[in-house]
Amino acid sequence: MKSIEELQKLREEAQKELKLRMDTGTVITVGMGTCGIAAGARETMHAILEELNKRQIDAHVKTVGCIGMCVYEPLVDIEQAGKGRITYGKITPDRVPRLIEEHLINGRVVEEWVVARMQENANK
Repeated sequence: MKSIEELQKLREEAQKELKLRMDTGTVITVGMGTCGIAAGARETMHAILEELNKRQIDAHVKTVGCIGMCVYEPLVDIEQAGKGRITYGKITPDRVPRLIEEHLINGRVVEEWVVARMQENANK
């Protein structure tokens, strides 16, 4: 069993690594409120994880409760360091490969799926 000090040190190291990944990389957020789950958000999240793994893309994937636009579920936010946040709607598993290809690899927003945008400086 580890001491409290060892556990605290491990926690601090993990938090530093997570902060670095979130501050310098890509964060993908999947809405997992009841509405999102009912619309297939779990399957969408699994498809995102599989696609990122297949393409060896490093991104932090997280879940949140209801994002607030239930009619557009499953909702996926993509936030990249130095860029704004884009919220995509109706992202089913079959749309995930194109989303990853266009947004993360080619740096192009998939305009027809965008339901909201937030500029980088608005987050601060």
